[in-house]
Amino acid sequence: MRLYCGPVEPALTHLPILLTAAIVAGLLLGSFLNVCIVRLPQHRSVMHPRSQCVACGKQIAAWDNIPVLSWLLLRGRCRHCRTRISLQYPLVELATAALFVACVLRFGAQWQTLVVAVACFLLMGLAVMDAQTMLLPDAFTLSGIVMGVALRALVPGANTQRAVALVALRDAAVAAAALLLVQGIYGLIRRKWGLGLGDVKLLAMIAAFLGIANTAFALFAGVVGAAKCAR
Repeated sequence: MRLYCGPVEPALTHLPILLTAAIVAGLLLGSFLNVCIVRLPQHRSVMHPRSQCVACGKQIAAWDNIPVLSWLLLRGRCRHCRTRISLQYPLVELATAALFVACVLRFGAQWQTLVVAVACFLLMGLAVMDAQTMLLPDAFTLSGIVMGVALRALVPGANTQRAVALVALRDAAVAAAALLLVQGIYGLIRRKWGLGLGDVKLLAMIAAFLGIANTAFALFAGVVGAAKCAR
């Protein structure tokens, strides 16, 4: 299944504008992603209160909340209590910007750029949250399934949105069912659960964005990578 419409190569005249937009959007959304990473596993609102130091609780001023730049100017420390600010914050912002740039370079001014960029945003947040807390919040996985289906169905110029949406839903359901089957077989053999439902929702989200074939490859690559790390 094709994941994009139209030519892949971006127009060179538009490339600087697209890259600039990707960098700015990546840094800003990466900053918001840091808030999600800290608060969602704790079941806290990502909108209220405003950003604050995790050590002293002081609200962070807007000029101290500029992605990457503020961290550098403050030398990685809170302005009020001088507690060290985790390197995670600028790294997540830079990584999100880099992923958005990669999407632009791969797809150019295409709808698929938006689709893949949203998937990258969600997967970046889930990867960090999973590494830190071993949790995959529904706010990202379930919302991601909805966004994946919607973005695939709303391709500009398409006249088969309903059919595409049904295919995307089918892909998500098949991916979830396949992993549930693996979980059930493992449970019968080992008498314990080898996977959490968060993993099932995550795979369904990936399928909603990428389709079954690409999801199968992603699952295979993930299993191989995990096996090598476990050695």
